Amino acid sequence: MNTLVTDFDGTLTRQDFYDLVRRRWPVDPQDDPWQHYVAGRITHFQALKEIFARIRGSESDLLEEVDAMELDPDLPEAVNALQAAGWEIIVASAGCEWYIRYLLSKAGVQLKVFANPGVFDPAAGLQMSLPPESPFFTPHTGVNKGAVVRDALARSEKVAFAGDGRPDLESALLVPSNWRFARGWLAGALREQGQEYIPLEGWAQVARHLLSC
Repeated sequence: MNTLVTDFDGTLTRQDFYDLVRRRWPVDPQDDPWQHYVAGRITHFQALKEIFARIRGSESDLLEEVDAMELDPDLPEAVNALQAAGWEIIVASAGCEWYIRYLLSKAGVQLKVFANPGVFDPAAGLQMSLPPESPFFTPHTGVNKGAVVRDALARSEKVAFAGDGRPDLESALLVPSNWRFARGWLAGALREQGQEYIPLEGWAQVARHLLSC
């Protein structure tokens, strides 16, 4: 069996949910949770939790932003082709399971997902919580993507990884460069380290590459 571990926001989708939320419900530039995270003052999980908690409005308002993430339209076909070829696909995300499950269900796709649970409250926003019961739990991001990849490496013949963000660097470095797909911040970090990778334009591209090898 072969395994593909993939990030969600910015990888399976064109846009990151937290970016869309910050645009729709702006934060105070002097008290920006994301900048606090980048500066090392709070964890990645705490930053997203604070950003998501600032959401106000109806569920339909929020789902407009979720739909604006632009899930790869070729995802169902790509998933079916990979699974038919013997690939297991795992979504490992430091984001919230609430919107991940929504988009995958809307696309008619069933995948194994490791992400942070959450519930939506119109008066309190998207309330994301840590998953301490997860076999891949870490308080920093909720889900330790590196642990997900190491587990896959222990039981799979080939392991590929696709991602775009800061929590993805460890995972990307665990797999061979010809099975490493990156865009955004992750691509820049890999270039700085002199690490090779396959530039990621759209998620279906990952499937096409893996099926051609």
